[in-house]
Amino acid sequence: MLSLLKKKSEAGELPEVPSWHPNFRIREALPDVKVVRTAFFVNGASILVAASLAIYVGIGEWQLYTLNSQIAATQAQINRDKPASDLAIAQFRKFQGDEAKVTEVSAFLKSKPLFSELVLRLARTLPANIAIDSLDLRENGLTMRLAVRGDAAAASGYATTYLEQLRADKELSQFDEFTFTSTPMRNPATGRMAVEFHLRIKPPAPVAGKKA
Repeated sequence: MLSLLKKKSEAGELPEVPSWHPNFRIREALPDVKVVRTAFFVNGASILVAASLAIYVGIGEWQLYTLNSQIAATQAQINRDKPASDLAIAQFRKFQGDEAKVTEVSAFLKSKPLFSELVLRLARTLPANIAIDSLDLRENGLTMRLAVRGDAAAASGYATTYLEQLRADKELSQFDEFTFTSTPMRNPATGRMAVEFHLRIKPPAPVAGKKA
């Protein structure tokens, strides 16, 4: 009795095997039943790339258009302001030329000594054996006509010594050359030796920026 029950229980635990039947399905011909198909991703990626490229090109075109507009506006402003700028440049160059002339005249006036101061200086330093007959101050220098006591040799020595004194005088620094302009000669009217000096005025320094 127990053996029969055991056999029945073992027989009930065997797995059920479905009945066999042939598989006639062709997988290549079956429809795609996926919810999201592969073609969707491919098409989406293509559209995204195309859209990105179009946006990039559009931004570049807009930037180029903006730049061209700014260049055109700047060029228009330059063309509008150019006549006034050219006039200002011409006036400035004219001003520079006038300034150079004024500076040159001013330098010349400063380099030329005052006649009154010059006469006072010569009177204070004049030796006892020499008298001044005349002074002639011109643009190129001072001409001094003198009367010197003594015979020809002594008068010549006095005149030479006086010329060296004038050359060493720091108050006469406006002059750069001290020379005899004539040979000492006896003046029959006064009995003294007539001597003539020429003191050349230093030329003014060249104005900076002016061509010689």
